[in-house]
Amino acid sequence: MAIATCIIAPKNIVTRICAEATAIPKGTVMKLSGTNLVIASSGDTDAYGGITIEEFKGGEGLTHVSCAYNDGVFQIGTTAAAIAVGELVNIGGANAVVLADAAAIITGSLVGKAEEARTETNSIRVRLTA
Repeated sequence: MAIATCIIAPKNIVTRICAEATAIPKGTVMKLSGTNLVIASSGDTDAYGGITIEEFKGGEGLTHVSCAYNDGVFQIGTTAAAIAVGELVNIGGANAVVLADAAAIITGSLVGKAEEARTETNSIRVRLTA
């Protein structure tokens, strides 16, 4: 799935810990996998950790990546059959969102609110509200 594209820049940036050797493209939807530790999302209802706002090259001795967390607007891929304007979305796989349900909200998978209906392009505009 394609990476998320920033439409409106976030103001609230969080710094997360990541594996030093792993390259992470800008716009990757991240999963919280430990105490402030993130990896690229891969499964439905992964715990949301933010969207990278910079490329992390890996192998440079660095262990932190900056992520948009609860503000900003991104165009994100979706595998959902239907999402209406204003509905909440959660992580739905690698760099993808799906329509949120109560369980996703409780488990911390919520990414944000849809600002458009799902289109034929298989992506959707999402305002981050985690």
